[in-house]
Amino acid sequence: MGEPAQTPFKTTGSQWLMPVSEYLGFPLDQVNFLACQLFALTAAFCFRLYLSPAHVSPLVRHFVAALLGISFLVFCFGWYSSHILAVVVANYLIIIKADLNNVHRYSMVISMGYLTACQVSRVFIFNYGILSTDFSGPLMIVTQKLTTLAFQLHDGKTDKWMHTYIWKLSTLASLSHVRPSFIEYLSYNLNFLSVLVGPCSNYKEYIDFIEGRHISTRLKQQHASSNRQNGYNKTQDPSPLNAVCHKLVVCAGCMLFFLTITRSLPIKYNVDPDFVSQASFLTRLTYAFFSIQAARPKFYFAWTLADAVNNAAGYGFLGMDEHGKPSWDLISNLNIIGIEVPSTSFKTFIDNWNIQTGIWLKTVCYDQAPKHRLALTFILSALWHGVYPGYYFTFLTAIPITIAARAIRRSIRHYFLGSRVMKLGYDILTWAATQLAICYTVMPFLLLAVNYTIVYYRYVIHCFNQIILLLQLCSCVVLRSINLSMYSYM
Repeated sequence: MGEPAQTPFKTTGSQWLMPVSEYLGFPLDQVNFLACQLFALTAAFCFRLYLSPAHVSPLVRHFVAALLGISFLVFCFGWYSSHILAVVVANYLIIIKADLNNVHRYSMVISMGYLTACQVSRVFIFNYGILSTDFSGPLMIVTQKLTTLAFQLHDGKTDKWMHTYIWKLSTLASLSHVRPSFIEYLSYNLNFLSVLVGPCSNYKEYIDFIEGRHISTRLKQQHASSNRQNGYNKTQDPSPLNAVCHKLVVCAGCMLFFLTITRSLPIKYNVDPDFVSQASFLTRLTYAFFSIQAARPKFYFAWTLADAVNNAAGYGFLGMDEHGKPSWDLISNLNIIGIEVPSTSFKTFIDNWNIQTGIWLKTVCYDQAPKHRLALTFILSALWHGVYPGYYFTFLTAIPITIAARAIRRSIRHYFLGSRVMKLGYDILTWAATQLAICYTVMPFLLLAVNYTIVYYRYVIHCFNQIILLLQLCSCVVLRSINLSMYSYM
């Protein structure tokens, strides 16, 4: 596949904000998205204060949440939003008509099939054109929700606490016997809190939120698990204001970083012919490292803002932390500290990135597959992201890297725990290996096209192989010294 074509800007969504787009120099789709999310933030506060369960019925809350969400879709994507509505309606017919033994299979085939068809049309019909009419982002989130609920209906698991706390079993009906009404289904899948960028959340927790049980249920669960006296009481529900303000500050920092740093480190410069032919390998590797780092804040911004919107509405309460303060990270999609603090494990990076998608993949694939779980999960992740070849380079490469990282950690890590110096050396070595693995696997995800990926691999794979051989040699030397020291004590 060749280089993505330059596609003329157009949109089927609203053009009311075109003057703002032209003034700021940002694409209209991004302006529309940001306007909807900022409006959603304001609406979320109003939703919590004026449409709380104490003031209105759950039916009203469902209706308003769904209506605003559908309005956002129409505003951003125009008639393209009908694709999202169609797949939601089709899946609702499945869950009310299909046998529960097969409902998860039907939902997965229909949802993923429709998503893939839409993504294929975007890549091959529009020749890589990423238009402002690109509705695949919301469709990806809806696909997660549709299939998650279908698998929960099949498994009879409303949430992770279901089989742990007997008291809850006596009060909450299993989803295998209670299918959602149409308005509940629309509200869960299309609510304005998560319709544009997610995150996907548990259906039962969302219903608890709408019906006013969300915070009290979480506090009861925490109390039951810890037996702490301050785990649950009848005081007023904690306010999310501090959490929302903190996350908005993070969003502002990410936006500032994007405008000042990210734009100065374009990812495609990694495959610029002059750069790759003239720069040394160390220079190219350094630029790859920092350009990948600089590409993250746009994801941080979108996910953190979405998290703040949910929190502003009173959704996302996790419980009280060890200091007795409320934590609002139940549906957070990333842990920035866990990503940015030097990591000695490829798995740690994955676990802290796109967290809710990881939970979805575990629910619908990893926990369900009889064998080859890891490979099937990564393949499903690639398919869910789209049909750009770069996604498949990334996720297929991640399979052997993850297997190798597990094997190395399991085989040799315990040898380095007896000495602080050896543990430090091990951490440095594994940190360097993790950064090399990230540079190697993530770059195709950002470059997307085959030709860019091949250019990148052509100039780095030889040097990477040399580094890997050097690391293997160092590991052998270390292991030999460990074995000799163990032999001397015998």
